[in-house]
Amino acid sequence: MTNLTAKDLDVLVQVLTGEEIACKKARIYANTLTDAALAETMNSVAAQHEQRFRALYAMLGGKS
Repeated sequence: MTNLTAKDLDVLVQVLTGEEIACKKARIYANTLTDAALAETMNSVAAQHEQRFRALYAMLGGKS
């Protein structure tokens, strides 16, 4: 991992938080939607947010 500045870490944490929230919201929407096609789309959106979260987390040296 490259050396990150305090500003880099701050931005990375903010983006991680955003991805985590977006993933959780998409999962909630997927579980509450009655239209199966829309629910599947929301599950796909959640999976994409989770994938980005894991990639960003890995940049911090976290295990994923």
